[in-house]
Amino acid sequence: MGHAIRVVVALAWALWLALAVGATSATAAQGGSADGGVELTLFWGDGCPHCAAEKEWLATATQEHPGLTVRQYEVWYDEANRKLLEDTAAEMGFEASGVPVTIVGDRHWIGWSDGIRDEIEALLDAAGEGDGGGDPPGDRTSRIDVPLLGEVTVGRDSLVVSTLVIGFVDGVNPCSLWVISVLLAIVVRTGSRRRVFAVGITFLLVTAGMYALYMAGLYSAMGVVSHIGAVQVVVALVALVFALVSIKDYFAFKAGLSFTIPDSSKPGIYQRMRRIAGQERLLPALAATIVLAIGVSLLETPCTAGFPVLWTGLLDANGVGAVEAAGLFVLYMLPFLLDELLIFGVAVVTLRATKMQERHGRLLKLVGGTMMLALAVTVLVDPALMSDPLVALAVFAGAVALAAVVHVVTRAVSPAR
Repeated sequence: MGHAIRVVVALAWALWLALAVGATSATAAQGGSADGGVELTLFWGDGCPHCAAEKEWLATATQEHPGLTVRQYEVWYDEANRKLLEDTAAEMGFEASGVPVTIVGDRHWIGWSDGIRDEIEALLDAAGEGDGGGDPPGDRTSRIDVPLLGEVTVGRDSLVVSTLVIGFVDGVNPCSLWVISVLLAIVVRTGSRRRVFAVGITFLLVTAGMYALYMAGLYSAMGVVSHIGAVQVVVALVALVFALVSIKDYFAFKAGLSFTIPDSSKPGIYQRMRRIAGQERLLPALAATIVLAIGVSLLETPCTAGFPVLWTGLLDANGVGAVEAAGLFVLYMLPFLLDELLIFGVAVVTLRATKMQERHGRLLKLVGGTMMLALAVTVLVDPALMSDPLVALAVFAGAVALAAVVHVVTRAVSPAR
């Protein structure tokens, strides 16, 4: 019961932190013409559902805003228009990572969502009122100081809150925690704090790099298939399968279908860990650590596949471009590595490490499964909801509360669990 309370408290802390970061905002610059009219340029692709949705809205917007002039260029099948988009993007200093691309004055948006629509409508309303200065009331951006990247500015629909919480919950998965705890438990027996630090940090860096490649591949795949109208449904259904299997593992761990590291692979992992600890010189130990980290990253992919699929699907559904996605990925990795860094830090300072038990793995499966279930349902209903910090927090808090209730009731019925 005590462990359950600690997990719930940690998740509540992450939700509070996410709300604090998501609430940090500043007003962005307005784009419009000098004579009060607004010229909007739309680069779109024939067959792109987001493009079709924006064109449908533009048909109404041009009637409501007589000063609005719209120029449209199809870029998937028209080479000249595609070259025009590339030149325009280069001139304005952004990468045209997908469609639709909307340009008003010196501002641009990649993708289409309720947040983007609201921002453009705010510009049109301000121009219609003859407001030559100031900022449109609905046009807000989040500015976040990201380590190594500096200040990253993303739109109101940037999913900052969702990214932080999903990253945290994704990081608290039994596969990665089991591996890092066992590895450190073996290496601390050498009694060398220097070796524990070097091996631990090498393992974390390599696994983070592998995860970055995995996420980049998913993001690219989403960009390729985003024109398929059913892609969001497919993403949600895939995540739903992962969610149900994770929840099942809480009640019947590893029985039937289970997304965990196979028991047949564990003897080989143990052998590689002992080889790392047995190396007299540090460099061969680090080389063995790199090989282990790559192999484990591939083995534990099923443990972590659900959340990356959901997260990249949310980015695509909300029209987040490549630059913003890179900044959000860094934000994702900060809470993702938090739990492992805590275990690593304790091992370095105390030269002691504790292996994760099966009961811990069950509880983490339950929390992760309910969170994934809530996200999958939200994606099916309306993925744009996750761009609202309050809605995102409500979804995550509801999932954590459900997991806590299930755990408490199950412990009451079956105290041995």
